[in-house]
Amino acid sequence: MYLDFYGLKQVPFSITSDPQFFFESSSHREALATLLYGIREKKGIILITGEVGTGKTTLCKALLDKLDHNIKTSLILNPFFSSVQLIQAIIEDFGIHPDKKSKLALINNLNSFLIDITLKGGGAVVIVDEAQNLTPNQLEQIRLLSNLETSKEKLLQIVLVGQPEIIEKLNQPRLRQIRQRIFVKYSLSPLREEEIAEYVNFRLKKAGQADVKILPQSYKIIYQFSKGIPRLINILCDRALLFGFAKEKKVLDEEVFRICVEELI
Repeated sequence: MYLDFYGLKQVPFSITSDPQFFFESSSHREALATLLYGIREKKGIILITGEVGTGKTTLCKALLDKLDHNIKTSLILNPFFSSVQLIQAIIEDFGIHPDKKSKLALINNLNSFLIDITLKGGGAVVIVDEAQNLTPNQLEQIRLLSNLETSKEKLLQIVLVGQPEIIEKLNQPRLRQIRQRIFVKYSLSPLREEEIAEYVNFRLKKAGQADVKILPQSYKIIYQFSKGIPRLINILCDRALLFGFAKEKKVLDEEVFRICVEELI
């Protein structure tokens, strides 16, 4: 690999969701603030949408690092379960291990857990990533979970994070009840053109940048290729670093990125 050549400690442009590399663009910062507000104010169901590659999963993981220590979390990354299995996955991620696996037993265990942590001054949040893959039955089950409450407040905050297709799904007449319970919404946007250089240099610095330079005119090409989508920026920049390593170039100019774009399209 090219790490030693550039003096890097780790791969700067991996497409793996790593909260260490969470870049707070204007949109990502607003999305994080929206999530924290909805959870702390116990608004119930929160919906975050964004196109493929905009950093939704990284946002979810960054959120976990920002929450207060007294808030218990359950993160479901791929909700390919039945409705009952979804509940089971949620409560097991909370650290609950019920003796019985019936739907009623699972709900009772979850309710007891939520009441206990609420009495202790804490809270609980479930984050469901790839929420566009939820079936209508699963979404209805999530609505029922949002009903868990005391006379004063919701016991469980639910964050749905998914591609824009989830909005179409929620607009189905049969799902109007859960749609009406979504009190906080935010649509995550790609990076603006003026944020590209900051994003690239942020990731290089996090990876231990020592000896690599991307010339200013290259950023326009990065933006034209990626349209501000972080995943596409990562793919192109990783290819450029590999190309520079192969050609023993530590200064990556416009020509390097044009060649890499041609290889990728």
